[in-house]
Amino acid sequence: MAVRSALILRLTSLTLTIVLLAVSGEFFKPFNVSYDHRALIIDGKRRMLISAGVHYPRATPEMWPNIIEKSKEGGADVIQSYVFWNGHEPTKRQYNFDGRYDLVKFIRLVGSSGLYLHLRIGPYVCAEWNFGGFPLWLRDVPGIEFRTDNAPFKDEMERFVKKIVDLLRFEKLFSWQGGPVIMLQVENEYGNIESSFGKRGQKYIKWAAEMALGLGAGVPWVMCQQKDAPTTIINSCNGYYCDGFQPNSPSKPIFWTENWDGWFTSWGERTPHRPVEDLAFSVARFFQRKGSFQNYYMYFGGTNFGRTAGGPFYITSYDYDSPIDEYGLLREPKWGHLKDLHTALKLCEPALVSADSPQYIKLGSKQEAHVYHMNTRTDELERLEHGSLRSCSAFLANIDERNAASVKFNGRTYNLPPWSVSILPDCQNVVFNTAKVTAQTSINLLEFYAPTPFSSNISLKLHSMRQNELSTSFSSWMTVKEPVGIWSDKSFTVKGILEHLNVTKDSSDYLWYLTRIHVSSDDISFWKESNVSPTVTIDSVRDVFRVLVNGKIAGSAIGQWVKIVQPVQFVEGYNDLLLLSETVGLQNSGAFIEKDGAGIRGRIKLTGLKNGDIDLSESLWTYQVGLKGEFLKFYSLEENEKADWTDLSVDAVPSPFTWYKAYFSSPDGTDPVAINLGSMGKGQAWVNGHHIGRYWTVVAPKDGCPKKCDYRGAYNSGKCATNCGRPTQSWYHVPRSWLKESNNLLVLFEETGGNPLEIVVKLYSTGVVCGQVSESNYPPLRKLSADYTSDGEILSSGTNPEMFLHCDDGHVISSIEFASYGTPQGSCKEFSRGRCHSTNSLSVVSQACLGKNSCTVEVSNSAFGGDPCRSIVKTLAVEARCSSTSGTRLSA
Repeated sequence: MAVRSALILRLTSLTLTIVLLAVSGEFFKPFNVSYDHRALIIDGKRRMLISAGVHYPRATPEMWPNIIEKSKEGGADVIQSYVFWNGHEPTKRQYNFDGRYDLVKFIRLVGSSGLYLHLRIGPYVCAEWNFGGFPLWLRDVPGIEFRTDNAPFKDEMERFVKKIVDLLRFEKLFSWQGGPVIMLQVENEYGNIESSFGKRGQKYIKWAAEMALGLGAGVPWVMCQQKDAPTTIINSCNGYYCDGFQPNSPSKPIFWTENWDGWFTSWGERTPHRPVEDLAFSVARFFQRKGSFQNYYMYFGGTNFGRTAGGPFYITSYDYDSPIDEYGLLREPKWGHLKDLHTALKLCEPALVSADSPQYIKLGSKQEAHVYHMNTRTDELERLEHGSLRSCSAFLANIDERNAASVKFNGRTYNLPPWSVSILPDCQNVVFNTAKVTAQTSINLLEFYAPTPFSSNISLKLHSMRQNELSTSFSSWMTVKEPVGIWSDKSFTVKGILEHLNVTKDSSDYLWYLTRIHVSSDDISFWKESNVSPTVTIDSVRDVFRVLVNGKIAGSAIGQWVKIVQPVQFVEGYNDLLLLSETVGLQNSGAFIEKDGAGIRGRIKLTGLKNGDIDLSESLWTYQVGLKGEFLKFYSLEENEKADWTDLSVDAVPSPFTWYKAYFSSPDGTDPVAINLGSMGKGQAWVNGHHIGRYWTVVAPKDGCPKKCDYRGAYNSGKCATNCGRPTQSWYHVPRSWLKESNNLLVLFEETGGNPLEIVVKLYSTGVVCGQVSESNYPPLRKLSADYTSDGEILSSGTNPEMFLHCDDGHVISSIEFASYGTPQGSCKEFSRGRCHSTNSLSVVSQACLGKNSCTVEVSNSAFGGDPCRSIVKTLAVEARCSSTSGTRLSA
C-alpha cells in the first residue's frame, strides 16, 4: 500500500511537471549530465540507456515524428544521430538548416517525445555517406590535409563544430537548459586510421578533445574507436559485439556507440541480414558484462536520397536491416523481440545502477552468470521509485555456439539454448531469453493501387503473370535525348588530363573528356593487313567509365581504380574519342580520402597504330561537366516543359543517354509509396523535382545465400545474406510528403537503356503477420513490467503466455489464413497442422482478432476449450492478413 501511495504521488507530481514544462517551452526540467566508472549520470542518477540510431536527412521531416515515436515505443531512451557537414554547408559559408537538414526541428521532436539525444558532430561521419560528410569545397582549401595535425583543416573543423554547439546553446537544447541533448561526439572511428598519420595523428586527436571541451557545451563528449582518447573524453566501442570492451581508464563507463544490427549494401552485392536472436544476444551480453549505454546502428536506416550515398557503389536504400525499415514500418520480429529485451533490461536497471560490478559465477565450460546485487546503502525511497524491492538481478549466458545447456543457479535448474542469455530480474525467474522469439513475424507486401493513371488517358491492364504479379501499361510517357559529349559554352579545353573532382566539384556524377584523333589511310590498311585493332589503354579509372568513339559506346569499365584496355574502331580522317567518367558515391572511409579523387589516374595511350603508340595524356582535351538535362533541370516542375519532349512509342527501342517523363496520381491513404525501376538500366530518378536517388539494375551473385539462417555463432555481414541472383535494388522509396494528389511528375535519366513502360508504382505495407507461441514460453513482458512497477512482486507462475499480433496503423486483421493450437508444423506462410490440433483454433483466434488493428490470444488449454492432447507441450501458430481500412487494394 505504501508503494502504491508513493507511486500515485509521483505520477501526480510528474503530470504537473510536464504541464509546467510545456508552458515554459522546455522539454525537461533542466538537469546536469556527468558520468562515473559505471554509467552516465542524469540528474544525479545512474542510468542504463538504450539508444536508437536515426539519421535525420535519411527521412523527410514528415516522417520524423512517427520514427521517433516507434523508437520510444520499442524501448529507446535516446536517439542518436550524426551531423552532416556537407548537407549543412554545401557551399563554403552558405548554410542549410531547412527541410531534411532542419537539425533544430529534429532535436525538438526528440525532446517533445521525452527522449534524450546523443549528437555525433564529428564532423567526419563515415556513415556510408557521400565523402564521409565532408563538403567537397574543403579539399580545395590551400594546404589542407584531412584529419591530422594540419592548421587549415583544424581551423575549418573547429569553426563548424563550434557553429553546431553554439546553435544548440542558442536554441536551448542542452540538458542543462531543459533540452534533450545529453552527450556529444567529436571525431569518429579515428583509431582505425590514426597510425597512418603517426605522431601528427596523436597530436590531432589531443587537439580535437581540447577543442571540443573548450566549447563549453556542458555535457560529456565521446570518441568512438579511440583507444588513446584523452582522460576527459569517454572512449567507446563500435562493432557487432562489444561485451569484452574496456575503456582506456577505470574512471570511464563502458559505452557502445554502434551496435551494427545489419549492414549496408553495395550495387551488385547480396543483401545482409542479421538475425535478431544474435543481435539480442550481443546486447544482453553487453549489459551482463558491465555495459551501460548501447546504441543500435541503425534503428532506422532510411534512404540515401539524391546523391548522398557514399561509396563507392553504395545503393540508394540505407535500410540496414533495421528494426524500423526504410519506409518507416516495423520490421518484425526484430523490433518486437528487442522491445521485449529492453523491457527485461529495464526491470534489471535498479540492480544494474546500484552495483559497481557484478558477481561472476562459472556455471559450466561455456556457461556463466553475472549477478548484480542491490547496494545495501541504497536509500529505500530510491528503490520505491523504481517500483521494486528485488535484491539482485542476474544474467545466465550460454556462449556455446552449437549446444544447449542445463545449469544450476541459486538452487534451481535453468535450460539455456545455444548462444543465448537468460535474464532474471529477481535472480530467480527468467523473463526473457535472447534465443526464444515470441514476437510476430511480419511480411511486407507491395500492393497495386487502383486507379493509378499516369495521365487522363492511361490504360490499366491486369495480366495473369507468374507469382501473381500485376503490371501497368503507361501510354503517356515522353522522352528527349541527352546530347552525347560537349553540349554547352561552359566547356573548356586544356592540355592534359584533369582530375574528375577538381573539374566537377561534385556538382554532377558525370564528366566528359573529348579529344580528336586523326587516322590516316595507312593506319586503316595496317589494321586490315595485320588483323588488329587500335586500343585505348588507361592506367586506372573509377567508378564507372565509358569509352565512346564517334558518339557510339565502345566499352565500359566498373570498379575502384581498374585498368582499361579497350579496342576501338576508327574511320579514316578525324575521329572523336569521348570518355565519360561517372562517380557512384565518393569515398567515405579511410585515411587521405581528400587525395583519393575520381576519374582517371596515370596515362592514356592509343596503341596499335602503324607508326607506334600515341600518349594522349598530354593531348588537348575538352571538358564538359554534367548533363544538359541536369543543368537545365528537366526534372523540375518549373523547367521540364522547356525541353523538347516527344511521345514515346510503345515499340521504341531502349536507348542510352535518354530522359523520360510521365505523370501519375498519388494513391489514396497514408501507406508508404514505392516505385519499381527494375525495367530500367542505370540512372537517376526525380518525383516533383525531389531527387529520389540513383538507380541501377545490377544483379547480385547467384550463390552465397543460405536456405536457412542459423543465428548461432559470431555474425559477419555475409553470414545470412539474401537476394542472391536478383537486382540489388529494384524498389525505391517515394516519400508521401513529396506527392500531390494528382499530376505527380516522374523524371528519369537513363544511361544504358531501359523500358519505362514497365515501371509500376505500388503501396508498401505489412500484408501478412504470423505468430508462433508455445505453452513453455514466458508470460508477456508487458504484463510483467506493469506488475513490477506497481507492487514489486513477481507475476505468479500461473500466468500464461500470450500471442500478440498487430497490423500497421490504418490497417486491420481482415482474415485468418491459418490457426492451430496443438503441434503445428512449419513457419510463417508454410504452417501446417500437426497430429494434435484443437478444433476451436480458428474460431478462438478469429473472435479475438478479426477486424482489429491488434489482438492478444492467450496460449492455454482453457483459452481453447480444453486440452487437445495431454502430456504434450502445445503451440499456437497463426497466419493472418492485414488490410487497409480505406481504399481498394490488389495484392501483388
